[in-house]
Amino acid sequence: MNSIVVLIGIVITVATGLPVALQLARQHPRGLFVLFFAEMWERFSYYGMRGLLIFYLTQHFLMDQQAASGQYGSYATLVYLVPLVGGVLADRYLGARKAVAFGALLLVAGHALMAVEGPSAQQALAWHGQQFPIEVTGRGDDRQARVVVGGRPYAFDQAADGAFEIKDLPSGGPVPAALPKGDFSVVTVKATPAIFQDTLYLALSLIIMGVGFLKANISSIVGQLYEKGDPRRDPGFTLYYYGVNLGAFWAAILCGYLGQTLGWSWGFGLAGVGMAAGWVTFMLGRPLLQGRGEPPDPARLARPIVGPLNLEWLIYLAGIVGLGAVWLLVQHNSIVGAALGIGWVAALGYLAWFIVRACGKVERERLFLALTLIAGSIVFFTLFEQAATSLNLFAEQNTQLQLISRPTFVKFAGLSLFLGDEAMKTAAHLSPGTIWIDMGFTAAQTQSFNSGFILILAPLFAALWTFLGRRRRDPNPMVKFGLGLAQVGFGFLVIVWARGLADASFRLPLMVLGVSYFLQTTGELCLSPVGMSEVTKLSPQVLVSTLLAIWFLATSAAEFIAARIAQLAGVATAGGQVLDPSAALRASLDVFNAIGWAGVGFGVLFLALAPFLRHWAHGVNEPGGAHAMPEPIAPTVDAELQGVSPVTLRADP
Repeated sequence: MNSIVVLIGIVITVATGLPVALQLARQHPRGLFVLFFAEMWERFSYYGMRGLLIFYLTQHFLMDQQAASGQYGSYATLVYLVPLVGGVLADRYLGARKAVAFGALLLVAGHALMAVEGPSAQQALAWHGQQFPIEVTGRGDDRQARVVVGGRPYAFDQAADGAFEIKDLPSGGPVPAALPKGDFSVVTVKATPAIFQDTLYLALSLIIMGVGFLKANISSIVGQLYEKGDPRRDPGFTLYYYGVNLGAFWAAILCGYLGQTLGWSWGFGLAGVGMAAGWVTFMLGRPLLQGRGEPPDPARLARPIVGPLNLEWLIYLAGIVGLGAVWLLVQHNSIVGAALGIGWVAALGYLAWFIVRACGKVERERLFLALTLIAGSIVFFTLFEQAATSLNLFAEQNTQLQLISRPTFVKFAGLSLFLGDEAMKTAAHLSPGTIWIDMGFTAAQTQSFNSGFILILAPLFAALWTFLGRRRRDPNPMVKFGLGLAQVGFGFLVIVWARGLADASFRLPLMVLGVSYFLQTTGELCLSPVGMSEVTKLSPQVLVSTLLAIWFLATSAAEFIAARIAQLAGVATAGGQVLDPSAALRASLDVFNAIGWAGVGFGVLFLALAPFLRHWAHGVNEPGGAHAMPEPIAPTVDAELQGVSPVTLRADP
């Protein structure tokens, strides 16, 4: 590819990856190599699909933006709920290795089905009983929707008063050039065939169930590769999480490019190829795991229960049958919300009973501090997870996706280079031998900002926390949460404050979106490594599983709330194209302003409460304190385990 995004990605990968490769080869168990690449490819598939999904829903199925954000919210909420079940089944019956292998197979099937594109839905402009087809051509930044009147396509937009305006339409035609608000509608005249809609929901269900079996369990095998007290454990997790971020980084670059330039099936298909590579890596590398992650009771698992079917196969069949329930749930956002609410009532009810009946002052205050941090995580990830919905749509609708505004010729090492986007190249009529470097992004490729910044900044933050820790000046978790919340809030306010930079097409410079993601990433690097690790340290041993369940419920709640907030930024579209870019900009900035100040406000609140609530920890972070342990320093891009080592979650082997 001649894309500047790919070239920058190669530079970042080489610069940050060489030390990782040397450590993997020289200092760590060979099993870590297997898990590194298996999870790298799994995250490649997950983030490749994630970056494209909102566009697939709005531009292929022609869902309105509110419905598409709600659909994504149902999917993402379930992605964080189902691993609760998968973790229990692995711990008690299957073992982590078998759970990961089964989950990976489901993921391969899910991503393969995502590549089954089918025909796009079609819409029309309806006016006084007449319908005028809306024709769509091109992809990505070149995608254009036109209304066909009298056999000719015309551009359209929406006036400030809500009128539908058809550009350059001759007078005397079958429809006026301006249709007052309320006098027209955009209707779907041909939906995507039902079989392809059902295929989409089945694909999402397979991915949800696959992630449920794989997500937490593959990380647990990493911890089992090291003996208790092995000083390589924490560096091993750092290397492992580098693989997670590397997979997410290249997924956004490659799948984001293919999906929005060549076709959805290309982007989703590449994500599926990545998942298949992860499954093959994991299966072929089994001998290098040296028996780690095996079932706790192999004899019980192999014993026939129903005819020739043993417990292992019954669990697999239950997972397949469970796809039906997930298939139904993922289509109904309100039911997912109700299920999430029931889960919260049950978990908090049990926790309240435990606090009243079984806790002394120390345990009670530690639990209150844990719940405070969990509440902070909901706020943080509600804002952070706008990336997949409202920020992704903002990149498409209101961001200048070119790094330069004018074409440039450069002589380098005897080569003649032309820097510009596709339109600039076409207008330049390049001479033979000139090499074109595409200086544009696709909207989905902007998802690479977060993971790219993590690859660059994580070692710096790790060194900072280590430096402060050795001098006993490492900020306590409330301070880190406060800093994280404030920074993610400022990440949205930067966009609001830059509104004056919008051009005549109501698009802000790409740099603004980059700065926003930079602040969100630095906030994540403050908050994410503490997250689950601190919550489990604050929990009594008998309550660790409950606190972990509440943590995952909190992440699910953040996904659900994030989708509802994203719906507020949705605007009217026709043929998947925004009718009024100025209205889209206003709607996005209004939402970003509100959630930005909310993030900053909660950040200030956490910082203000930190001196008072730090005593509620009662020494868990002090040397020799209860559950004291070093904090991991490498967060994941989606906070899947918040950078927590399984030593926090399970006893060492």
